[in-house]
Amino acid sequence: MDEAQVYLVTGGCGFIGEHIVELLSKQDYVSEVRVFDVAANEEVKKFTTATTHVTVMKGDIRDYKLLLAAMQGVHVVIHTAATVDYRNTVPFWEMKAVNVGGTENVLRACCFLSIPYIVYTSSVAAVGPNSQRDPMLRGTEDTKYSGEVELPYGKTKAMAEKLVLEANGRKLSNGGKLATCIIRPNTVYGEKETVLKHLYLHVKAKNGVLNYLEPEDSERNSTYVGNVAWMHVLAARSLSLQPDLLAGQVYYAYDDTPTKKSFLVRYQLLFGMDPAIRLGSHVPYWKMWSLIHIYRIIKTLLSPFWKLHPFLDLSLLNTIATTFSYETDKAFRHFGYKPLYSWEESKFRTIEWLKSAIGN
Repeated sequence: MDEAQVYLVTGGCGFIGEHIVELLSKQDYVSEVRVFDVAANEEVKKFTTATTHVTVMKGDIRDYKLLLAAMQGVHVVIHTAATVDYRNTVPFWEMKAVNVGGTENVLRACCFLSIPYIVYTSSVAAVGPNSQRDPMLRGTEDTKYSGEVELPYGKTKAMAEKLVLEANGRKLSNGGKLATCIIRPNTVYGEKETVLKHLYLHVKAKNGVLNYLEPEDSERNSTYVGNVAWMHVLAARSLSLQPDLLAGQVYYAYDDTPTKKSFLVRYQLLFGMDPAIRLGSHVPYWKMWSLIHIYRIIKTLLSPFWKLHPFLDLSLLNTIATTFSYETDKAFRHFGYKPLYSWEESKFRTIEWLKSAIGN
């Protein structure tokens, strides 16, 4: 195999994508990291090194011609580009066009250009919780879980996953075969997580009290963005070296961030930033359910005159209030993944970034 590999990262200017680009640029087997992103933030060019060049190309994955041009000469694709919407503020058809139609374009382009390896960034939302709010407690990649996915965003990721898995083994134009694998993160935190920054500002406006919606006994995985990115880098490399092992596989993203009482992760991050932050109390499900329905009525009545700010969506409330956790070492067994950063290191790096972001 030619060691001077060209990697393409779709969505490489995004939260996870930028961290993937940074880590790829440090690998001696990568000669170029090509970023294809609708935002096309030139800032990622700073990751260029003496041996690895970072190229930024502006484009939307729904534009097949632009995508083809960006993928010329590429050896491996890490496909992270997506419309991420948990509050159901983006029309479903629009989110589907990006997350499903865009993924279809990436797969089609790989087959046409004979690019043999794709790592797809999915989400645990593609699995559940389902609309019945059935919990999953410390499942694995082999855990059987069925039912209609609750979040509209999750529905689109499940559709895209299906496309990626069905494309595995598909014939390329040069006669070779396409090898695909999937990584499913859950809640991802770390530097440049705008949700955390907005949460801090919201909490400060509420007298520094952080209330939470998760039940006290809830479990949910959170993973530091640097570790999620590292898993992508290792999986992409191993997929090209050991396609028979990784092709067609799905991997949950994990590290040693605590899963029990997952709301405490947010609290520790905000408290580390500002010791004046206090942990409040659990907001009962029925109370938020009632507020959501009252808000819907008010929004409907006022819609001809006034567009209200987005509020918590019922599907998101159901997701937050349902235990959905996994426990696995599959990525370690298949390609030697170990987190680059411990929980303490991840927490420190996130807090330092948050201090800088709020300060600015």
